[in-house]
Amino acid sequence: MPLTTPPQRLFDQWLLQHRDNRFILSLLKAFETSHFLLLDQQQIILYSNATTAHLLRPINKHLIGTICPTELFNPSVTDTEPKTILLNNTPFILETHALLTATQQKIGHLLVLSEHPSTPDNTFPPTDIATAEMNFHGILSQSSKMKPVFQIIENAARTDSTVLVRGDSGSGKELVAKAIHALSSRNKQPFLAINCATLSANLLESELFGHVKGAFTGAVNNHIGLFQRAHKGTLFLDEIAELPLELQAKLLRVIQERTLTPVGGTQSVTIDVRLVAATHHSLRERVTHGLFRADLMYRLRVVPIFIPSLKERREDIQLLLWHFTKQNNLKKFRIISKISPKAMQALLNHSWPGNIRELQNVLEYAFVVGQGSTLHYSELPPEFKTTQENLPPTPNIHFSGALTVEQERTAIQNALTQYRGKINPAAESLGMSRATFWRKRKQHEL
Repeated sequence: MPLTTPPQRLFDQWLLQHRDNRFILSLLKAFETSHFLLLDQQQIILYSNATTAHLLRPINKHLIGTICPTELFNPSVTDTEPKTILLNNTPFILETHALLTATQQKIGHLLVLSEHPSTPDNTFPPTDIATAEMNFHGILSQSSKMKPVFQIIENAARTDSTVLVRGDSGSGKELVAKAIHALSSRNKQPFLAINCATLSANLLESELFGHVKGAFTGAVNNHIGLFQRAHKGTLFLDEIAELPLELQAKLLRVIQERTLTPVGGTQSVTIDVRLVAATHHSLRERVTHGLFRADLMYRLRVVPIFIPSLKERREDIQLLLWHFTKQNNLKKFRIISKISPKAMQALLNHSWPGNIRELQNVLEYAFVVGQGSTLHYSELPPEFKTTQENLPPTPNIHFSGALTVEQERTAIQNALTQYRGKINPAAESLGMSRATFWRKRKQHEL
């Protein structure tokens, strides 16, 4: 019998049928092996489990009934992006999820802690950190956000369709072009690349299409352009949005006709080239402002591929850190086998506006200015110090402030309810020894 009620409506009805606290507790207990804290509107910890309490040791103080420390949750910070914190010198990813009612009223928060995909003690991995599963034809990633990108690359490589790669500067657009070439039937032929923003219009025209002897002053010989030199292969046009308007019509004709005429020449030449273009601009916006031809945009944008920025795939940061560390170690100038906890935290929390290229340059800077086998925080570029000074401190977490008698009684009572009277997990969730828990329970007549 087919469903007539929308899935969300079914879920809402199911929730309404089971609105008692035992139902909520059973849901929370399904995640007893996870690290999380449940907060109310006043940032008071309502629920914690033994696993989380053990992680937050050697705090050895109450969790339930206390105000969550600002290192874990700061109500004045509206940014909900995952961040990295240090717990017992181990980096953890902290995610904050707002809990909303049907009317979008915020009634609390769920804080989820997951161990960062790192190596013990921030030391260099004993084996190659980039396994086969993490290396997609030269693109290193373990992020789920890159899997759709890899799939499109594989699909596009089976055809000769023109591809437009869109991504921020330093995100690896040329690596995507090389991966398409490597996976295609043209992989035995040349892969050539040019940055359209680096040359004047005249030089770029000559470099792309070639010129004949005497075509202009200084043209003392015939010059074969990139389109001809990449015959049967792949040509990568980086920063295509910067292509001068006067050359856009010529490029459009070459794509449509598959022929070109060198500068100053009279005979057309047939070409067979797979074209991959890239930009960090929106070509649609460039068309709107009269800086790019709409017909050329549609010719280039047959298969668009969007690359997530590094800050959108933070699980790749440490993978890339060790990859570039290994590359720099091969130069024998300095061998780094460990990154200090403070330096690692700064690197993991950095916003990386320059993406992978910036990360590569930061590590090279640290290699040059420092000494020894450990990369220290002091060896990072100046912008890291400025950024850290403007952020709230994130040291190892410590709870502060003594509980009132009533708060302590409530905390113990809640813990006993959560764990159905079981002393060991209840005591551990509050950061107490079994003996202390018994004594305080008796004191409060619970």
